[in-house]
Amino acid sequence: MKQDLVSIITPAYKAAAYVGDTIASALAQSYGEWEMLIADDCSPDDTRAVVAQWAERDPRVRLLAMTRNGGPAAARNAALAQAQGRWIAFLDSDDLWLPAKLERSLAHAQANGAALVFTGFRRISFDGSRTGDYIGVPRTLTYRQLLGNTAIATSTVLIDRAQCGEVWMKPVFYDDFACWLEILKRGFVAHGLDEDLMRYRVMPRSVSRNKKRSAQEVWKAYRQVEGLGPLTSAWHFTSYALHALRKYRQF
Repeated sequence: MKQDLVSIITPAYKAAAYVGDTIASALAQSYGEWEMLIADDCSPDDTRAVVAQWAERDPRVRLLAMTRNGGPAAARNAALAQAQGRWIAFLDSDDLWLPAKLERSLAHAQANGAALVFTGFRRISFDGSRTGDYIGVPRTLTYRQLLGNTAIATSTVLIDRAQCGEVWMKPVFYDDFACWLEILKRGFVAHGLDEDLMRYRVMPRSVSRNKKRSAQEVWKAYRQVEGLGPLTSAWHFTSYALHALRKYRQF
């Protein structure tokens, strides 16, 4: 692993309209020691062409062309397999970082000896015309606390592989949530940096906005991935739902 390098993991599918802005937000970072691995999951639009154009401009941007559509977990794992950095950051193909995101996250991780750092953020509408309220984060989260919390947004996460080892996504619906739980289950604590450093794009008809489907998948994560009993699952699910309700009352 290259000690100062941040490997940015970006799965992409039908992202031609937004991925250029996402890449531009990485290029605008005040911390410049990074590589961006964009795994295109067989998009039917011009996503690969857009990414290839940006890669020609800056060699830190790399296109990984998946040979078959496998979903976000497979795309993230393809990028993780190529990652050379000690630090792993996640940036989804329709989200944006503010310029100080990597610098501030790294400083927070190093100051706290943290294996996993996450930050605050705001939502934006799909066309960028509307910006929502600031969504803050708790100072820390343990494994048990995260089971009942929605605080970790994927595109805010920074992971130190020197501490927690290799990072992989499980082939489940909420692969990111399962990954954070797996790391914290080893005894690590996630450290929240309560600063506005990311923009989460709310897409029309996105699965994450389908509350019934989301609830079903969170329950499956408790029962099938984490192996929790029904009563324990119900306890954590109630907390999770209350946190989600408070979050989604905001835009």
